[in-house]
Parts: sequence; C-alpha cells; structure tokens
Amino acid sequence: MGPILLAFALAVLAWLLVVGDLVRRHRPAWHWYVVGYPVTAWRVLFTWRRVALLNDLSVSRLPARTLVGHLIVKGDPVRPVAPRASFPRATRMGLSVTVRLHAGQTPMTYMKAAEALVHAWRVHAVRVTSPERGLVLLTAMASDPLQRPGLATAPPELLSALIGALESGGAWVMNLRLVPHWLITGATRSGKSTLLARLITQLATQPVALVGIDCKGGMELGLFARRLTALAACRREAVAILSALVVDMQDRMSACRAAGVRSIWELPDKVRPIPVVVIVDEIAELYLSDGTRESKAEAEQCSTLLLRLGQLGAALGLHLVVAGQRVGSDLGPGVTALRAQLGGRICHRVNDPGTAEMTLGDLNKDAVAVAQTITAEERGVAVCTGPDGGWSRARSHLTSAEEAVSTARKYSGMTPELPALDRALAALEGDDK
Repeated sequence: MGPILLAFALAVLAWLLVVGDLVRRHRPAWHWYVVGYPVTAWRVLFTWRRVALLNDLSVSRLPARTLVGHLIVKGDPVRPVAPRASFPRATRMGLSVTVRLHAGQTPMTYMKAAEALVHAWRVHAVRVTSPERGLVLLTAMASDPLQRPGLATAPPELLSALIGALESGGAWVMNLRLVPHWLITGATRSGKSTLLARLITQLATQPVALVGIDCKGGMELGLFARRLTALAACRREAVAILSALVVDMQDRMSACRAAGVRSIWELPDKVRPIPVVVIVDEIAELYLSDGTRESKAEAEQCSTLLLRLGQLGAALGLHLVVAGQRVGSDLGPGVTALRAQLGGRICHRVNDPGTAEMTLGDLNKDAVAVAQTITAEERGVAVCTGPDGGWSRARSHLTSAEEAVSTARKYSGMTPELPALDRALAALEGDDK
C-alpha cells in the first residue's frame, strides 16, 4: 500500500501543479485570490515591523523614568515602535494597507521606502498615496497590469475616447465633456504620438470637427489630413486658424445669448454648432521666437488666441488637446497661463524634471515623483489625471500609424466644414499669391 499511496500522492500533486499553472496563466485573478493573496498578506504581516525599522519608518520611544539626571535608572533599551498598519485588504491582482503616520512623519518617507517594500513583499510595485492627513495608503501589485493591458470597454459617448487601461485595471477614458482641455507631455519615443493617434482614431468616428496644428511641417498630424477639417503646418497658418476659431467662438456666444442659454449643449440639436477639437502637436513651436519682430508677433498671437480658447471654449464646444516634448516657464508667461486652463494632464517619460513639475506639480506632488520613475522601456506608460482630481499610472493601447491613417481615410466622409476656417485659409492662400 505504501508505494501505491506514494504514487497516488505524486499524481495528485502533479495534477494540482498543472491545474495551478493553467489557472495562473488563463485566470490570473482566480489564482491571485486563492494562492497569491494569502501568501502575500502573510508576508506583509510577518515583515512589516522589520521593514519599518530598517527604513526609518519606526519611531523610538523611551520608557517612563528612564533617566534621572545623567544616571540610567532602568536599563531598558530604546523601543522602536512601528507605525500602525491595517490588515492587508485584497484587490484585483494586488492588496492595500492603510498606515497611520507617527507625529512628524510625511508620506515622502514611505515613498522612499517603496522599493524596500517591493522586495520584502515580493510584489511588482508598491504605490504610496495619502487619502487624508495622517494616513498613507500602500497599494501593492502582484504583477505589472500595464505590461499587457487588455482592451477595456467604455460606454460610447460624444467627445469621449477610450485611450487605454489604467493601472487599477479600469478603462482609461479621455472625456472632453467632463474635462474639456488637456495637456500631454512626453519625450521622443515615450508614446505621446501613439496616444495622439489613438485619440484621433477614437474621435474620427464621431460627429466632431478635428483641427490639427503641427508646426513641424505637418509631419505627424498630416497623416490624418483626410479626417481633419483644417491643418496648420506652420505658425503663420496656426495664427490664421486660431483667429478663425476665436471668431467662430464669438458667433457661438451670440447664438447662446440669443437663445438665453449658457452652453451650446442647452441648444436644440438642430441649431447646435458642431463640437471642435483642436489638437496641437509640439506646443513649443508656437511659442519659440527667432528674435525677429514678425516671429515675436506671431508667438504672442498664438499665445493670446490659445488662452482665449482655453478660457472660453469649454461651454461653446471648443476643446484643446495640447502636446509637447517639454513645457517650461522659459517658453514665456503665456505657457503658464495656458497650463492653468488645461485641467486634464498626461505625463509620459520626460527628459527633465521641470516638465514633469510643470505638467503635474500644481495638481499633485506624488504624481510628479511617480512620473519621473517611468523608464525608457515603458513606452506608452504615463501618469494621468482623472475627472475626480485623482491620478493613476496608465498605458495607451498601441495604435499603429497605419491603423490610424486607415481609420481617418474610412471616416473622411464625416469631416465637417467650418466656413470660418475655410475663409481664413483661403485668405492666407490669397496673400501668398
């Protein structure tokens, strides 16, 4: 019986290993709840005190009546007290722990210890946030949820684009009705252009006008020209298009005032102006000047016109999506003023801390620190803000240029005409002749 029982036990063990591997690969969430979470939770509880001690998270306290003058009365050693932590709560493919801070501690101390927690708990990453004063929330992820982001679903809605997946596993959606204007930053090959291609692909199927401003000769946005109502390939053309949009904005104001409403969305469908999304690729090209009077005048005009659209366009169906490799105050005060109007923020890997600070610093300092940890291998990964004011790491769905161009060509028949833009471009061509 002994050999038979041993063989049976080995067969059962082998079967469990095979089934466990299949579940881990095809149903990772099931495997996490059944196996991964209990093991990781035990590891968190077992290592917490020691990790807190080694990473300066503990506070030393002397027992009462330890010293009298310069004499040690009781020889008790100094007692390090670890912060009070909650029992680990399971999340999808991770867990979270709430920690109550000692007096004088800040969340930054825990952000510095995040890498030590990763190794102690044997997880992919630990994010540190502060939901309220005196508390920090440690969110551990068993694996990288952005390594293979699944195609999440989102309800179809006008001016809403499904961009990718959030680190929490939810859908990453840019909803221009909720957050009308966006700032996108990212270094070369960080995923910024792919994100813009994804955005255009999503908006191309909707009854909206897409206006492109690409002062690099139209190299990027020119690929989607068939679906663009207008495209500016230089700053002179950008001034003409932006001026025409400001005129159109004033016409929309008049229509709303005549109807006694405060927004075009309160107008009847038959008379409502079509929404316009202005996509600016490489914002620095609009603000930089070569020192000549004409160049300075154009830069100032672009700055003023963009600011007016940002300040007044939201209720009138005029939306800005501004992208650039770097955004800094050295481009002029107009950039800082425009940034204040761009409530949505997306920061990919950037080349300098100043751009990350300019993108996210006025919203959340923790988001700035996380954005600067994005590596060159994490193309498409970004820190984005949400309509609730929070932030998250996210990854855009890979959208090739061929796919985006094909979509733009397929829906070219939906490209609306804006008379004000047509007149502005026609006048510009007449001046050139």
